[in-house]
Amino acid sequence: MELLKILQSVEILAINGPLDIDIQDISYDSRTIKNNSMFICIKGYTVDGHDYIDDAIKRGAKAILVEKKVVYKKDITYIRVEDIKKSMAIIADNFFKNPSQKINLIGVTGTNGKTSTVSFIRQILEYDSKVGSIGTIEIYDGQKKVTSKNTTPESLDIQRNLSKMIDNGCKYCVMEVSSHALVLNRVDNIDYKIGVFTNLTQDHLDFHKNIDNYKHAKQKLFYKTSSFNIFNIDDKTGEEFFKNSLKRDIKTYTYGIEKEADFRASDIKLYHDRTEYTLNTNKESYRVSIPILGYFNVYNTLAAISTCILLGIDCEEIIKRVLNLKSVPGRLERVENEKHVNIIVDYAHTPDALLNLVESARLFTKGRIILIFGCGGDRDKTKRPIMGKIAQANADISIITSDNPRFENEIDIINDILKGIDKNISNYLVVKDREDAIKKAIEIYQKEDLIIIAGKGHEDYQIKGNKKYFFDDKKIAKEILDKI
Repeated sequence: MELLKILQSVEILAINGPLDIDIQDISYDSRTIKNNSMFICIKGYTVDGHDYIDDAIKRGAKAILVEKKVVYKKDITYIRVEDIKKSMAIIADNFFKNPSQKINLIGVTGTNGKTSTVSFIRQILEYDSKVGSIGTIEIYDGQKKVTSKNTTPESLDIQRNLSKMIDNGCKYCVMEVSSHALVLNRVDNIDYKIGVFTNLTQDHLDFHKNIDNYKHAKQKLFYKTSSFNIFNIDDKTGEEFFKNSLKRDIKTYTYGIEKEADFRASDIKLYHDRTEYTLNTNKESYRVSIPILGYFNVYNTLAAISTCILLGIDCEEIIKRVLNLKSVPGRLERVENEKHVNIIVDYAHTPDALLNLVESARLFTKGRIILIFGCGGDRDKTKRPIMGKIAQANADISIITSDNPRFENEIDIINDILKGIDKNISNYLVVKDREDAIKKAIEIYQKEDLIIIAGKGHEDYQIKGNKKYFFDDKKIAKEILDKI
């Protein structure tokens, strides 16, 4: 595409070089630059793309997008802009010819439940349509799956993947939309048909500074939609967003359990192998059975079912489809083993998610709940004592351990968690090493107990300092059990 067309609507401060050149590809990683490419110099937290301009040019870059003043080289076009992330979003949309306008794009945001809700919507829709997805675990373009680096990728990656989905015949794309993405311009120039809100509880305050900023970031999605928005009305923030959405010229719906809603679940029954509830719509009532555990998954499946009904799929057909739903890796995932030790792995890493997890597990556990958890380093420190208090109050035994300490001292993180623990109640242990913590839980396990390994879920690594080590809770637990 001609560079001049790629730069349409971009606010440019300065240009040096011709604009009538043909650009074959765009990248913000100099290592992936091909001949006749544009290189975008993103300044990250640890790496500045401006330092890699020479490398990009050697690999074939013909146009360079910068925020800083740089030394110009012959036969290279330089474009300087004030905000490189905003400019990249426009450029990506132009280069890939506005793909979000050519696919039914569904955005799901909230603190907890995004990954499961996206998965459930995709599974229901896939019976008669090709569906792509973008989220915490993977990106699926209709043909192949790629492991995700972020919950919501950079704008260039989103537009590239949407374009691939269209080429691969996808009718829909369902994606998780993180608060970071909404603030950092990753979803600028992306048009959503539908917005889905799960809930809002404390998380990411290291980035957003306070809960109001976090809330306002989430709300941005519901001003980017064109067909309808649907909100969890039981959630205080969901109710607020719903009222605000009513002020827009857009269809707005609710789902929930406790309050009157357009789609409401009642008569909920939780079993060890399934969950059942009655779905009440404005017209009919239907009995729903899903092979997914957990009270919170009533909300997640309710959000998915409601969305698909609003997309025009027959409700009775949806009820048949959800009989075969598969759970998301690392979300209430059982560790199958021949020793008959009850172990589940879950991604719960916020106070609300941890509470919901243990409360749901209590409903299908006859014995004790042994909870293993920690908190990530270089992240919201204020949630650590809260999670300690929740663990002690709701689990029978809590084993406090490490998660992804990053550049923090593991003991410092554990001590923050212990601030929420009542030292006079002896129902907790501290085992710094995560593998040792899992071993300890298995050692004290008794018949009909349940071991919950929380915090990392699908992740197969631990981050310590600037190094990433292999660590998969599920595989580690199996290896320990095999040695017994």
